[in-house]
Amino acid sequence: MPSATERFILALDQGTTSSRAILFDRAGSIRGVAQQEIAQHYPQPGWVEHDAGEIWESQLAVARAVLRDSGIPAGQLAAVGIANQRETTVLWDRATGQPLHRAIVWQDRRTAGICDELRAAGHAPLFAERTGLVLDAYFSGTKLKWLLDHIPGARGRAERGELAFGTIDSWLAWHLSGCREHVTDPSNAARTLLFDIHRRCWDDELLALLDIPPQLLPRIVDSSGGLATVDARWLGCAVPLAGIAGDQQAATFGQACLEHGMAKNTYGTGCFLLMNTGERPMTSRHRLLSTVGWQRRGKTTYLLEGSVFMGGATVQWLRDGLGLISSSAEVETLAASVPDNGGVYLVPAHAGLGAPHWDPQARGALFGLTRGSTKAHIARAALEAIAFQSADLLAAMEKDAGQPLSELRVDGGAARNDLLMQFQADLLGVPVVRPRVTETTALGAACLAGLAVGFWQDEAELVALWQAERRFEPGMPETRRAALFGEWQRAVERSLQWATPA
Repeated sequence: MPSATERFILALDQGTTSSRAILFDRAGSIRGVAQQEIAQHYPQPGWVEHDAGEIWESQLAVARAVLRDSGIPAGQLAAVGIANQRETTVLWDRATGQPLHRAIVWQDRRTAGICDELRAAGHAPLFAERTGLVLDAYFSGTKLKWLLDHIPGARGRAERGELAFGTIDSWLAWHLSGCREHVTDPSNAARTLLFDIHRRCWDDELLALLDIPPQLLPRIVDSSGGLATVDARWLGCAVPLAGIAGDQQAATFGQACLEHGMAKNTYGTGCFLLMNTGERPMTSRHRLLSTVGWQRRGKTTYLLEGSVFMGGATVQWLRDGLGLISSSAEVETLAASVPDNGGVYLVPAHAGLGAPHWDPQARGALFGLTRGSTKAHIARAALEAIAFQSADLLAAMEKDAGQPLSELRVDGGAARNDLLMQFQADLLGVPVVRPRVTETTALGAACLAGLAVGFWQDEAELVALWQAERRFEPGMPETRRAALFGEWQRAVERSLQWATPA
C-alpha cells in the first residue's frame, strides 16, 4: 500500500479502441492501471465513428477505478494529464454538453472528396505551408466541415456561439472541468488543418476555406501548465489538469526523445514514427508531416511525422474480420510457426494508405497466395506489413533529415511482440530499443503534467528515468533485406488507386 504522504500523477490515455487510466509514481513506475474498451461504429464502408458520450463515461469510470483499486485517494494526486487519439472530431452543444453527432474518428475517409475539391482548386500548397499537413481526410478540419454541412442548422448555431468543436482532449477537458474550460494544446491544434504551426494560432484564411466559424474553436494553451481544474465531483476533490498532448506527441515525450534527431515509433491501432526536429518545423520533401510536438513555458518543439493507418488494427482484423486468431496475443505464436512468409504479402490499406503514399483510394490486398499458403503465412505477412510500412516511413524521414537514425525507440501494444521487433530491426538495419515502461503515451502525459506542478523538476530528470528493457540488433543480410523490400513495393504498387472515388 502507498504511504499517506506519497504523491502520484494520473494519466488519462484515451485511445481509438479503449479508455485507460494509469497512475505513475515519482520514479516513473506504473502503480495502477484500469482500462475499458469502447465500441467501434462503421455506418458505411470507409466510415468510422465513436460515441463521444461513451468516451467520456468510460474515461471517468477508469479514472475512478484505478484510484479505488490501488487504494490511492484523489487527495494524493499531484496532477492529471491527458493523452488522446488525435484528429477524432466532436461537435457539441455548449449548454447541454451533448454531442450533436457521433465523433468522426481519425481513420474515417468520408471527407476524401472534400480534400479532392480543395486540391483541385489549388489550395493544397497553402494548407501545407501553414499547417505542415497534407490535404487528407485523416485530419479534423474537413470532418468538422462535414458535420456543419450535414447537421441541419449546425452552422448557424455555431455562428451564434452555441456549439463547440474539439478533438478528444478538448471534449475530456470540457467535462473534467465541469463544462468551464474549452481548451486544446498546440500538439492537437496542429492536427486540424486550421492551425498555423509557425504563428501558433488558428488561421482565419483556412477557416474561411472550410467555412468554419471561429466561435467553435477552443482556446490554445501550453501542453504543460495550469490548464484547468478537474471538478471535485468527479474524483472526490479538485485536482490540477496540468498536461495535454496528442497521443503520439505524448509518446515521443514519454520516450525521452527530447533532443534533435531522436525518434520513436508507436505500434498501436496505427503506427506513428516521429522525429524531434528542434525549435523549428522541418518542411518534408517526401510527403511526411511537420507538426508541433509540445509547448512548454512558451517554447515550442517540432516533430517530423509519418503515419501508418493500419498497424495493430491489422492484427485486430485477423481476429475480428477473418477469425484466424481468437486473441491478438496469439498472432506471434502463429506467425513464428513458419520460417518465413512463404512469398505472401499483405498490404493493409483497409482505410487507404498514409505516408508517404497518401492514397485514400488504396485498398487492402493479399498477394503471393499458393495452395501451400496457410493462415500462419498470412499472420506472418500481417506482422511483416506493420514493419514494412514503418520502414518506408523511416527511409523518407532519413532523406528529409539528411542523416541516418542511430536507433529507434519503440512502444505501444505491438512493441511487446518480439518477432515483430526483431523483423523491424532487420529491415531498418539499426537497433530497435524497447523501454522498461512501454506505456509511453500515458507516461508522456504524466510527465507533461508532473513538470507543470513541480512533481519532476526538469527534463533532465525525465531522461534519467528512461530505461531500456530490450535492444533488438539487426542481423539480416543486405541482399535478403533488399529482396523483401522489392517484393513489398511491388505489392504496394498494385494496391494503389484501387477504389473508385465517391
